[in-house]
Amino acid sequence: MLLKKYPASSIAAIAALLFAQSALAADTLTDALTGGKASANLQYRYEDVRNASVPAVGTNTNTATANTVRLRLGYETATFNGFGAMVEAESTHDLGNKHYNGGNNGNANYATILDPEVTEINQSYLSYSGMANTTAKWGRQRLILDNARFIGNVGWRQNEQTFDAFTLVNKSLSNTTITAGYITNANRVIGDGAALDAGNAHMKSPIFNVSYKGWSFAEVVGYAYLLDYKLVGAATTNANTADTYGLRLNGSTAMGSNKLLYTAEFAEQRDGGNNPTNFKDTYTLLEGGVDVTNVAVFKLGYEVLGTDTGATTKANGAATTRSFATPLATLHAFNGWADMFLATPAQGLKDTYVSANTKLAGIGLGAVYHDYRTDKTTTTLTKTNLGKEWNLVASKTFDKNYTIGLKYADFKAGTNNAVAANVDTKKTWLWGEFKF
Repeated sequence: MLLKKYPASSIAAIAALLFAQSALAADTLTDALTGGKASANLQYRYEDVRNASVPAVGTNTNTATANTVRLRLGYETATFNGFGAMVEAESTHDLGNKHYNGGNNGNANYATILDPEVTEINQSYLSYSGMANTTAKWGRQRLILDNARFIGNVGWRQNEQTFDAFTLVNKSLSNTTITAGYITNANRVIGDGAALDAGNAHMKSPIFNVSYKGWSFAEVVGYAYLLDYKLVGAATTNANTADTYGLRLNGSTAMGSNKLLYTAEFAEQRDGGNNPTNFKDTYTLLEGGVDVTNVAVFKLGYEVLGTDTGATTKANGAATTRSFATPLATLHAFNGWADMFLATPAQGLKDTYVSANTKLAGIGLGAVYHDYRTDKTTTTLTKTNLGKEWNLVASKTFDKNYTIGLKYADFKAGTNNAVAANVDTKKTWLWGEFKF
């Protein structure tokens, strides 16, 4: 079991409440403390992984099975003179024989399932809403911006990703939400200090996101995410330090009794200060669909995470390549549930996909088909067919508090697949959840 250190913000939040209790009327503070909202989330999940890799002698690295349960308990106070606080604890445990590599359980003989046993403070922040149309938070908190393609909580995994950060959300301008923040740590799904973390958690990173919803046909978002990772140990560079600037349009319009859906997004990413490479990459998303009333939602999308084949190393100017990276994203939601592309291939990634979602007898049903290809070809990088993938899901919610679900991913590697580690893989999930 891994126990994360309590962030300084946790101590600050508790101290602020204690100070307020001694300086202000006890009954008023008591109302704030007792008039808050408790939350709970209990989830069991079974995950099975089967891939076509050839395991080393004495290992089972092409298989894995995990039976895990996650309990999350939280309490958010009511506000007092604009101040509030929130604390949420989270604990994940394996109920079986740990036949999986969780990233921190030392069980590398099995395939990877990133649901390690972790007990942590998931959220712990002090908030202030005493300024007009503005909310400030300081501490460990959940951050989900837009569709979580760049900054998200990785909500699918048992151990949620949260951030140690200071954030301001302002809605003073009509139809406009401005989010500004400064992230100092990403509390990743594998837990702080795990071997897979490789120093890619601690940072000093400003983020900006401006959303405008004043147009009836679309929301427009502009953003800047300036990820600056701290150097760990003897490291002198960090490949994830980068500046990303983008523009996103997402909307719908009536088409008879149905709706036409559309999304377009473009972003540019450049190296930051301690990145070892000079580069400029681009990201493109085009998605269209139709919401057929009382039938289904159909979408067709094309997403490109580009690669800069003209990149150079800062140390000596040698030619290299660098692909577009989204290290703080909810990655499982994109490029297939088999998680073959959590890191963008060196040649970049083109993902053409089609999806359908509907409800039948109260059961949500979804299907997605992906076709993966690389973005660029050079003398050393061959443009290839990376593979294809089917994703299927069925889930049902009872009384808003109970959910059960079944999910399946089937990835077939391309015949000239450029990512050697990506082999034919099948994953199955079964879960049940209670929350309030």
